[in-house]
Amino acid sequence: MAAFQKAAGFKFKSLEFLNLSFIHRSFSNETDDRVSNERLEFLGDSIVGAVCATLLYKKYSKKSEGELAKIKSVVVSEETLSKIAGVLRLDEMLVLGKGEELSGGRTKKAILADALEALVGALYLDSGFKAAFDFLSRYFSPEIDLAAESGGNRDFKSVLQEACQRAFRCYPEYRLIKRTGPEHDRVFWMDVCINGKSYGPGCGRNKKSAEQEAARFAYEELFNKEG
Repeated sequence: MAAFQKAAGFKFKSLEFLNLSFIHRSFSNETDDRVSNERLEFLGDSIVGAVCATLLYKKYSKKSEGELAKIKSVVVSEETLSKIAGVLRLDEMLVLGKGEELSGGRTKKAILADALEALVGALYLDSGFKAAFDFLSRYFSPEIDLAAESGGNRDFKSVLQEACQRAFRCYPEYRLIKRTGPEHDRVFWMDVCINGKSYGPGCGRNKKSAEQEAARFAYEELFNKEG
């Protein structure tokens, strides 16, 4: 717990809140203890939205409500929240039931995104809104920049291609690295090559989604380092 808090950049006054944020309902359902992180997730969902909206309002004074809403929908999406959860290595902290563990629950984006929201809810209860705001700001700022660059869309391939044409006068090239999982639950892994260097890999349930993820990685590495 100490190592996790140090890496995340906060320190809980009560470890009870922190512990609770990691307990998935699958574990509670398999034990006599019915306590889970669902209520914290409910709370954290609202705080995540409020922090993102505040950051957008302050940063983009000339964007319309519709434009801000599109960017916000990307930043607070399951895709983005699960990515941040991965950076924080929340998958290693989760307490799952045996069934969920065996079915790969630690890699499921919905569970990871929910866990991040629960963590935010726990931090808010433990240390207040400012602590939650400061924590999320560090991770949301680069995601907001990327979402704004794409116009609130998730077409990172187009964003990357345009940026590469401007900066390098070249086109990204995508390559299938491997396929994993059984036929009914296949996962594709793609990377993208730019100027002889590979970025990724990104993974997804099909090649297109894996390419989008690889494009996101490449864009962040090449053009969004300041975030």
